[in-house]
Amino acid sequence: MRAEKNNIFYGIDWILVILYVVLVGFGWMNIYAATTTDNSSSLLDLSTRYGKQLLWIILCIPLIIIILFFNSKFYEKFATILYLIGILSLIGLFLFGKNINGAQSWYGFGSASLQPSEFAKAFTALAIAKLLSDRQYNLKLIKNQIKAFIVIFLPAVLIALQPDLGSVLVYLAFFFVLNREGLTLNYIIIGSLAIVLFLLTLLFNAPTIIIAFFIILSIILLYFLKKNKGYLKFNWHKIIGLYLVAGLYIFSSGYIFNNVFEQHQRDRFEILLGLSKDTKKIGYNTNQSIQAISSGGGFGKGFLQGERTQGNFVPEQDTDYIFSAVGEEWGFVGSAFVIILFMLLLYRIIYLAETHKNKFGRIYGYGLASILFFHVVINIGMVIQLLPTVGIPLPFFSYGGSSLWGFTLLLFIFIKLDANKSYDL
Repeated sequence: MRAEKNNIFYGIDWILVILYVVLVGFGWMNIYAATTTDNSSSLLDLSTRYGKQLLWIILCIPLIIIILFFNSKFYEKFATILYLIGILSLIGLFLFGKNINGAQSWYGFGSASLQPSEFAKAFTALAIAKLLSDRQYNLKLIKNQIKAFIVIFLPAVLIALQPDLGSVLVYLAFFFVLNREGLTLNYIIIGSLAIVLFLLTLLFNAPTIIIAFFIILSIILLYFLKKNKGYLKFNWHKIIGLYLVAGLYIFSSGYIFNNVFEQHQRDRFEILLGLSKDTKKIGYNTNQSIQAISSGGGFGKGFLQGERTQGNFVPEQDTDYIFSAVGEEWGFVGSAFVIILFMLLLYRIIYLAETHKNKFGRIYGYGLASILFFHVVINIGMVIQLLPTVGIPLPFFSYGGSSLWGFTLLLFIFIKLDANKSYDL
């Protein structure tokens, strides 16, 4: 048994490893297609983005070995310290960070840059797993919920100040983890309702939405009052408070949209909701992306045969819009293949997480699955104009060493936790 423990590859789930290799490999092929201008160039030509990405992929090998070298108990024992390191790395950006595209989100190392927010997600997942796995911790207590919210939103606030609102959204994924561990669904329901009311307020106007909301809410309350006679009569102060809070929120939505959101963010929401049409400026990227995907048809135009991909029609096609390269060159079949790969990855992670007797491993697994799910849904939804453009990478596909290393770190910590679950109880 000791010899098996000393083997860093002992017990690892090879299905997850294979899925990782396929996703990274196929992702690099699409980065190559979106950035190559000379097929005779070396694949490791560091003057090209595909060459740099291939180097980052190769450097994932020693990173994976280092992750697997540590016993799984290391990640549980030092979760808090790793989280604090992540927080300090985010704070350090305000002093030593490098500003790229208006966001001070990177540390510069010569020609290379490192984005600590990509690693902070893994450290936050570890910290949440450490907090919730404490035997004395009861998530149903308000004070414990507040502790969890602080752990989640502290890095989110620091990232928002950079500003990088796309990365902030990912931290909402941890509510799925909290719900799995006993947090009431009310938070998710209220959050979803808030988003719906916000969008409806933009589509129509605040007075109309307030009247409609109050009518619907009143009908629901009267129904329950009639069904459960006398049950609600002692809670009218709460009902009146609900009316006031909802009304204030709806009125403030318009003010926040017009005075807090940046102009380019307002433009993207208006284009998404059909309030305006702009295919040459703000909406150019998405419009070109949709055209590229549509032109791919059922089976695609073939590797390196996509006219829009090869012609650089889609800006940021190797990063946020990488899925449009998949759609054009590999068609519906290739796009479906990518989505199925991600579904299999998520299913496998959740399945393995549920087999953990150690709560730490299970909670971390759900954190990993939730983060990946948010990234995939938001990125693909953005590319096909179901969601506004927020700038969020597609895991293992989008160009960027920090993104690739961040997701590799997330996944292989879980693989190590899963490998040791049989004797780390």
